Amino acid sequence: MAALGALVKKAWSVRRFVVLLCAPLALVPVLLSLPPKEGRCLYVILLMALYWCTEALPLAVTALLPIVLFPFLGILPSNKVCPQYFLDTNFLFLSGLIMASAIEEWNLHRRIALRVLMLVGVQPARLILGMMLTTSFLSMWLSNTASTAMMLPIANAILKSLFGEKDTSKDMNRENEENQASFQQNKLYTVPTEMQFLASTEDKDLAEEKEISSDALSDLKKEEEYKTNIWKGFLISIPYAASIGGTATLTGTAPNLILLGQLKSYFPECDVVNFGSWFMFAFPLMLIFLLMGWLWISILYGGINLRGWKTKKSNIRVDAEARAKEVIKEDYQKLGPTKFAEQAIFFFFCMFAIMLFSRDPKFIPGWASLFAPGFITDAVTGITIVIILFFFPSQKPSFRWWFDLKAPNTETQPLLTWRKAQETVPWNIILLLGGGFAMAKGCEESGLSVWIGGRLHPLEGVPPPVAVILITVVIALFTEFASNTATIIIFLPVLAELAIRLKVNPLYLMIPGTIGCSYAFMLPVSTPPNSIAFSSGHLMVKDMARTGLLMNLMGVLLLSLAMNTWAKSIFQLGTFPAWANIHAENATSFVTAVENVTLSALNKI
Repeated sequence: MAALGALVKKAWSVRRFVVLLCAPLALVPVLLSLPPKEGRCLYVILLMALYWCTEALPLAVTALLPIVLFPFLGILPSNKVCPQYFLDTNFLFLSGLIMASAIEEWNLHRRIALRVLMLVGVQPARLILGMMLTTSFLSMWLSNTASTAMMLPIANAILKSLFGEKDTSKDMNRENEENQASFQQNKLYTVPTEMQFLASTEDKDLAEEKEISSDALSDLKKEEEYKTNIWKGFLISIPYAASIGGTATLTGTAPNLILLGQLKSYFPECDVVNFGSWFMFAFPLMLIFLLMGWLWISILYGGINLRGWKTKKSNIRVDAEARAKEVIKEDYQKLGPTKFAEQAIFFFFCMFAIMLFSRDPKFIPGWASLFAPGFITDAVTGITIVIILFFFPSQKPSFRWWFDLKAPNTETQPLLTWRKAQETVPWNIILLLGGGFAMAKGCEESGLSVWIGGRLHPLEGVPPPVAVILITVVIALFTEFASNTATIIIFLPVLAELAIRLKVNPLYLMIPGTIGCSYAFMLPVSTPPNSIAFSSGHLMVKDMARTGLLMNLMGVLLLSLAMNTWAKSIFQLGTFPAWANIHAENATSFVTAVENVTLSALNKI
């Protein structure tokens, strides 16, 4: 039995290597059962999907496979594959990442976070709201992972002030018993420095008493349960807010940009999706979902008590909230007065957002109309702003310096150095985006997307509103176990062809699929933010599952509501657009050509 266990452990340790070798062999039947070019393309896509889901190779390395496999298999020549890795969409995303690096370099994000928490108040429900608002706002511009990693230490500091630190003078045996009891009752591990009551004086008095009344024990148990629930509510709200906030802007999360890139590949004439139009659609949806999520988390974890909202708070809680307020204020004061560099970064950040929004807002002519049509894109706008960061001084210029011969002749540091950008920008995401665009180009050129569309006849009778709900549910469930970037790369070509079959605007299906990729709340492995919060040791899988289930349902319903109301006027979803009609005509001609080739081959036989 021991030998079998050791063998299983060895097999598990080489599982990635086994997948790496076996997956290409297991997919060989795909090459034999489909038309030659479509079969080869589907083979590459399924292989990449398996590698992405199992992480047999790093995600970015898997994204490079089209550069090798497409030319070797005769799907696309190299000079058509490689440019897909540096489209203007990639540069729009790169500009957002560089701006985020500058914000993090000067701690502007921390100042914003602490200022918001000072404004919302220190009651648990308000603090959770403050955490969610701040995290979602940061996630609109920073990566979801960076926003979560930045906010969790702030949350931990506040929770320490609310619940205090363990009195180390207590008997160690009793400490162990308390920890074990807490684990049995609450199903989570307790950290002695973070999970104890604030009221140390009350604890000391209780420890000295030989007999404790049943009322006191009941009060202690209620306080312990309240404390544990609030702790969970704080930790679980941050990754959820990061995932929701990332949907509000095109640069907020990778799937949004993959949608933009694949639209340009499949439907080159489509120009209705840009930073401004996306923001008008997704920002209200984000706010509504954030508010509903806050209410659900606050009610579930005791931040809002519906039955006892008029009950007077205990002195312990009043003192804890006062101390939490002092901690937030103290952390804010440690940042010192606002530096010139922070003011400059904030100015350029506002310019970045305003110029992207106003380039072509659709409801009025944007500033891009002053230039040649089609020359100015969101990528041009973003890169223009971030280039300035590399030479704009981080210290306030002084004219006196020119006339002061004794002043030090030191070179002024810019707001952002290239070395810092190299260290902080996640370049692997750029490659991942490129891999998605290369995959989409392969599907288009090989005719695989048309072949898939031809197999979607059973779905042609599904009403479009029902299709939106089904698509969002399926993709939200799929992305619980796989990377959201890999998920949307795989599903978008299918959704585009399904929309053409249903004769609806492709955006009507592609946008819900894209946003649904970010609605992964139920498992720790669903997203990096979920994993970061879960790694704190205070959350169990069942906590995320029961909270995330309703979050997923709310997300699906709210997204369906948005697509059938204000999104219709923003993206003209009520009609089948001309740019999609051109693609449909091309697809029909391609199918006809394939059928002719097949028939001629059969006649020869």
